[in-house]
Amino acid sequence: MTQLLVITKAPVAGRSKTRLTPPCTPEQAAQIAAAAVGDTLDAVRGTPVRRRVVALDGAPGDLDLSGCVVLPQADGDLGTRLAHAFADAMRAPDGDLPTLLIGMDTPQVTPRLLTAALDRLVTAGPGTAVLGTAPDGGWWALGLHSPVAAQVLPDVPMSREDTGELTRDALELAGLTVLDLPSLTDIDHFPDAVAVAALCPPDSRTRRVVDAVRTAIPT
Repeated sequence: MTQLLVITKAPVAGRSKTRLTPPCTPEQAAQIAAAAVGDTLDAVRGTPVRRRVVALDGAPGDLDLSGCVVLPQADGDLGTRLAHAFADAMRAPDGDLPTLLIGMDTPQVTPRLLTAALDRLVTAGPGTAVLGTAPDGGWWALGLHSPVAAQVLPDVPMSREDTGELTRDALELAGLTVLDLPSLTDIDHFPDAVAVAALCPPDSRTRRVVDAVRTAIPT
């Protein structure tokens, strides 16, 4: 039995994917964020797990959160919110289910990829973690067996070129063996959005929205 945990902001113009602006307008950035969240949640719903949890910052609005338990994010910086999301999601009644946390910046994820990541975590057993890094130095996925391990996250500097490396170091210092997941590009800046959209199916929200925005942006 396993669990998927998605941490995300509600897509709101001026608050979502602000590094896409410029060249995107705040409204276009929010549209891309909404598409990425939608595609990510579709992949999560398609993955066979015991429980699906969304740690949400903001009001759901038009997001389709069906099939997911929705929990509010804690206050604080990103590391603190990540640690609390693990703790809240891994609380009873289900107990410490092996849990894979992802964001909404990698809508190219598939149920097959998420299943393989969870299988790697479960097979490795307690005392291990799985970490999927991104080319920009961050990470897109972290799998843990216990919320105790997530207590290292508030002390890890986030959104830096060495965040992935520092996260690995902190987990290993806590006594965990860290196993690698595939590296995925995440959406930070607009060229990232274009590259990620090209990896998504043609009928995906992310591909359609990014293609429309790219067409609308003056050259």
